[in-house]
Amino acid sequence: MIFKANSWKHIVIHVIIIAVLFFGLLAMFFYFYLPSATKHGESITVPKLTGMTVAELDEFLSSRNLRYQINDSTYVSGSKPHTVLSQHPLEGSKVKDGRKIYISVSSLNPPKVKMPNLVDLSLKSAEMMLKGYDLILAGTQYVPSPYSNVVIDQLVDGKHIEHGAPVSKGTKVTLMVGNGTGTEEKEIPDLIGMPLDEARVLLAGTGLSISEKADPESTEPEGTVIRQKPAAGEKLKIGEIVDVWVAGQPTTLTR
Repeated sequence: MIFKANSWKHIVIHVIIIAVLFFGLLAMFFYFYLPSATKHGESITVPKLTGMTVAELDEFLSSRNLRYQINDSTYVSGSKPHTVLSQHPLEGSKVKDGRKIYISVSSLNPPKVKMPNLVDLSLKSAEMMLKGYDLILAGTQYVPSPYSNVVIDQLVDGKHIEHGAPVSKGTKVTLMVGNGTGTEEKEIPDLIGMPLDEARVLLAGTGLSISEKADPESTEPEGTVIRQKPAAGEKLKIGEIVDVWVAGQPTTLTR
């Protein structure tokens, strides 16, 4: 079969028309239909979820075409249970329609820890240990003891609690602390005329404390105890103080 020249011309024209239509439809698909179907270029600003309760999230997020998923649960003392603690993506992030927001919420029940042994620790050390165990110092009660600021007992709800007993984080613990004075009474020795160093040793041996004052006008040998209060023979509780006056300048009192 022999094609005429004008037949080839018609074929070329038809091919061009088909190509134009094809690429035109292709362009419309990518530039109009596809962006419309996928909402290309459109985004949603992630709202702040922290501080909200889980019960509030469904309606709040669905109205914004967003979803959520609880990713973690942590106990936080003082925080309302089932409250959002953190979120990802963060507030202000741009996301697509229907994006899932991952959240961490506060749990209802605190985890258990073993009660530490605070007895015989200094008050400061006991406070640090309580903090490390996420326990709360409810208060301190000072009781007669020759050991000042040393923990004598540990209480929960007014009762002694053994170390190692399971307690919830956030439990309030009361500490019984020594006030530096015992219930036992000691007779005050006669310190007058004694060198200060010997007076210190003697009082320490009886469980009494000493407060020293210099008397530069005294004619007694330097470093000699010239007066005391209370007087010898009286009684004080262990840890209580005996005041002494020492001949010499204040530098005489340097230990």
